[in-house]
Amino acid sequence: MHMKIERWWVAALVCFGPFWPSAQAQVTVDRAWARTTVPQQMSSGAFMRITAQKDVRLTGVHSPLAGVVEVHEMKMDNGIMRMRPAGELPIKAGQSIELKSGGYHLMMMDLKQQLKAGEIVPLTLEFKAPDGSVSTVDIKAVAAFTQPAP
Repeated sequence: MHMKIERWWVAALVCFGPFWPSAQAQVTVDRAWARTTVPQQMSSGAFMRITAQKDVRLTGVHSPLAGVVEVHEMKMDNGIMRMRPAGELPIKAGQSIELKSGGYHLMMMDLKQQLKAGEIVPLTLEFKAPDGSVSTVDIKAVAAFTQPAP
C-alpha cells in the first residue's frame, strides 16, 4: 500500500505540476549570436535581446565553452571607449534589453575552443526576481562574424 501512495503522488506531480503557479522569471531571449574567433583567441562577445515579463536581474551567465562569462558594458569615458564588468543587469517588466557590440554584452573569457562560423554556443543565463526566486534560461547562440539577419 505504501508503494501505491508514493506512485500516486509521483503521478499527481507529473500530471499537475506544470499547471501549478510558478515562481520562474518570465524571460525570453532572441537574436542570440556570438562573435567568431581565430585560433588561440581566448575571448569573445555574445549578443542578444532579452525581454522580461516581470522585473528581474540578470545575475550570472555560464557556458561550457568558456571558463568565465560576465556581463560587460562599453561606454565613453573622457573621450575613450572603455569596457568593464557591469555586474548584475536589471530588466524591468515589459522591457527588452539589447546586448550588443558597443554597449552591454556578454564577455566570454578563457575560451576552451575556437568559435567557428555556424557553430552553436550554449549559454545559461541566470535571473533573480524581486521575491528572491531564481530561474535560468538556456540559449543557443550561433557563432558568426557579424550579427546574422533576423
